[in-house]
Amino acid sequence: MSLYEIAFAGQVVPGAPLEQVKENLARLFQADAQRIALLFSGRRIVIKSGLDAAGAEKYRATMERAGAVAIVQSLQVEEVELAPPPAPAPVAPAPAPVAAAAVAAPVPSAGSARVIPRDEYMAAFSDVEAPDFGIAPVGADLQDAKAEAQAPQVDLSQFSLAPVGSDMGQAKGAPAAPPPDTSHLKLQE
Repeated sequence: MSLYEIAFAGQVVPGAPLEQVKENLARLFQADAQRIALLFSGRRIVIKSGLDAAGAEKYRATMERAGAVAIVQSLQVEEVELAPPPAPAPVAPAPAPVAAAAVAAPVPSAGSARVIPRDEYMAAFSDVEAPDFGIAPVGADLQDAKAEAQAPQVDLSQFSLAPVGSDMGQAKGAPAAPPPDTSHLKLQE
């Protein structure tokens, strides 16, 4: 089944007044002036996607009656068939020179996992060395232990403390202004 998308690039039917087309589309899509201005910006805007042929024709005809030229485009849906996994190759001990084996494939280090490709795409990752991460038990601390930071050795012998309440040289604030005289004010009942 073919799927289609409806797009609009700001084109109007020949002979249709632009303002009338904008009003028609505003009514049709129940959109405000800002969205209608976006439709007429000149860029291709997809209005609806994934329609069957009848639905796409209905949209195109409705927009054409409103005075707008709709672009109907077929969506190319590509079906991908996955390759079956490769058959396991029999392991046969074959004597090979040590130098050739070291050049042909890297030797996985102890505690690492070997990736076996399932298809042609994954074959690119067959020579990747990945660490073999285990699963920690519930509640285990996953971070490595850190050494405690040493306190810096600072000589403070040249400093002394001033007595409580002494002036430490702060700037004095301005004295507070006297409160305003409100004795002449009365409340009326």
